[in-house]
Amino acid sequence: MLKVTLEAAKQIRQAAMQSGADDMALRVAATRDPQGAIDYGMGFDVERENDLQIISEGVTLLVSHHSKDLLVGTVLDFVELHPGDFRFIFVNPNDAGAAADAGSGSGAAVGG
Repeated sequence: MLKVTLEAAKQIRQAAMQSGADDMALRVAATRDPQGAIDYGMGFDVERENDLQIISEGVTLLVSHHSKDLLVGTVLDFVELHPGDFRFIFVNPNDAGAAADAGSGSGAAVGG
């Protein structure tokens, strides 16, 4: 399903601590835009009915049933795209649009 790299897990835990969301999971959402690319979102949240709960690298992730098919095989990573520009990125085999421009639409912020 959805996996988190060790670096991403470290950043997620740090963001949770800084925003007072230590007891919350990270919700990851995905939708397909009109051009067929996948848009991503994430933020700390509580579990809802029918959510899929995934634990990866010690981080609890929540995925709604609407997003789960778009996130199959996806890896959430935290990388330096340019010197000093660190971002979360989604590496998703289902997103043909992301291969063309890794910086557009694939970066996401984590916050409370």
